[in-house]
Amino acid sequence: MHMIIVGCGRVGSSLARQLTTEGHDVVIIDRNASAFRRLGDDYAGRTLTGIGFDRDLLIEAGITKDSAVMAVTSGDNSNILIARVAREMFGVERVVARIYDPRRAAIYERVGIATVATVAWTSKRILRTILPHQGVVDWTDPSSSYHLAERRVSASLAGHTVESTGSNIVLINRNGTAQLPTPSTLLQDSDVVHVLGTSAQLEEFDRQLAGKQGDH
Repeated sequence: MHMIIVGCGRVGSSLARQLTTEGHDVVIIDRNASAFRRLGDDYAGRTLTGIGFDRDLLIEAGITKDSAVMAVTSGDNSNILIARVAREMFGVERVVARIYDPRRAAIYERVGIATVATVAWTSKRILRTILPHQGVVDWTDPSSSYHLAERRVSASLAGHTVESTGSNIVLINRNGTAQLPTPSTLLQDSDVVHVLGTSAQLEEFDRQLAGKQGDH
């Protein structure tokens, strides 16, 4: 997948190294060229120097609607602007912005921009947002029989009922508000759902997120 990361600080550089190692096509942008030293000599992706919300620079970075954009600079305003440009000008669906103020993060979640506030920040969390079906689980019971996983609903599942997925979705976070679903609850694109099940059940749900046919 084509990944654009704006901000080559500790988190941005860590994401860039990990994603290139996993075989993704990565471009990282920073206004300060010296920041790229954090990437190390073995970094295999591209670097661009400039302002991350500059339309021409994003075009140079190869942005398309199928790209993933991660805005992880040190400024809330810049990150939101980058996310909005990617979403509104280029139609990018996989966009996430790092937000330091949790109150502002909740506001932007309500308008469809995935955010991660500093208090909840980890590289794993941002990857889970951008790559929602990568098998990450959040909790496992002591017998390792059941797992709880957070997933973001993809376009392939939007409009389906909770019951039709065949999965035990125990909680939905929609536009910053949590709700307990019923079997007839319709899933919406970018809902954050919490799924409880066995490894096989979670794998089946992840296949549905990826738009793949299940084995049943």
